[in-house]
Amino acid sequence: MQKPRQRLALVDAARGVAIVAMAIYHFAWDLSYYGLFATDVTTDPAWKLFQLSILSSFLLLVGIGLILGHGEGVRWPAFWRRFGLLVAAALAVTAGTYWMFPDYFVYFGILHAIALFSLLALPFLRLHPGLLLLAALAFIVPPFLFGAPQFAQRHLAWIGFWTTLPETTDIVPVFPWFGVVLAGMALARLAAPLRGRLAAVPVRGPLGRALVLAGRWSLLIYLVHQPLLLGALNAYTALAPQPAEPQVLQPAVLSREQSFTQSCAATCEAGQTAAWCATYCGCALEQVAAADLWDTLDKAGPERDAALAPITRLCAAMAEQGP
Repeated sequence: MQKPRQRLALVDAARGVAIVAMAIYHFAWDLSYYGLFATDVTTDPAWKLFQLSILSSFLLLVGIGLILGHGEGVRWPAFWRRFGLLVAAALAVTAGTYWMFPDYFVYFGILHAIALFSLLALPFLRLHPGLLLLAALAFIVPPFLFGAPQFAQRHLAWIGFWTTLPETTDIVPVFPWFGVVLAGMALARLAAPLRGRLAAVPVRGPLGRALVLAGRWSLLIYLVHQPLLLGALNAYTALAPQPAEPQVLQPAVLSREQSFTQSCAATCEAGQTAAWCATYCGCALEQVAAADLWDTLDKAGPERDAALAPITRLCAAMAEQGP
């Protein structure tokens, strides 16, 4: 008879921190989408790093949870129950995003990935942590060495290896992200001798208890937080008073090219040198003008992000090479 699963309050609290961080990121994305937040969180380096750290944390915790729950033997009823919930939740996300963003709906997001990764992880559950780390590297490293544009198509994007961002609001491909799950499994194996001590560490205080509770109900929170946030923002934008029209025209109006260049430079120079930014913004202006993307720039959301992603990568590479 298998031993009952031993929950670690620290792991639940860590999962709670991750789900709160994800809600913060999604709220910032929503504000940007509605034009209520000046920063584009999909391209801003700090926000992109924040997003990647949240995703990495979630998938590390998936690997840790698989070892804690099934490392000594798969608890099949619990496994299939969780797998079924994940699949149902992933399909709900696909349906909801298809209704809201039919051109950029989520067809392989974080929930789809966790469901598939849970199945893929089964043969790895009893491996030595050293072998788990080698397997993790086998999934993490290849996308940095190889890529092809055809992998951006929907029927292949879930694998990875694309060179341009697929047309979706969320994508978590097998390469490299399954490698992060394997790394989490290796970490849990390495920490196995300390499991008793870790289980005895209390998580105290209202905040700690709230994070533990959020971690245990993270799937439900993930499913409901975006509809609640978007509903609140829809209500706000519908009810908020519109700003009055200015009574006096500005003495000078910048051309769209000047406005684009000034905005690009102001954002860029917060983290790069003036010379780097001059090359980058000049390249971006040429690409936007050549593709006549001026109308697209005025739209916040997936269409704008998809149009600017290849330009951002191209111009960053040119800036690295120098003028």
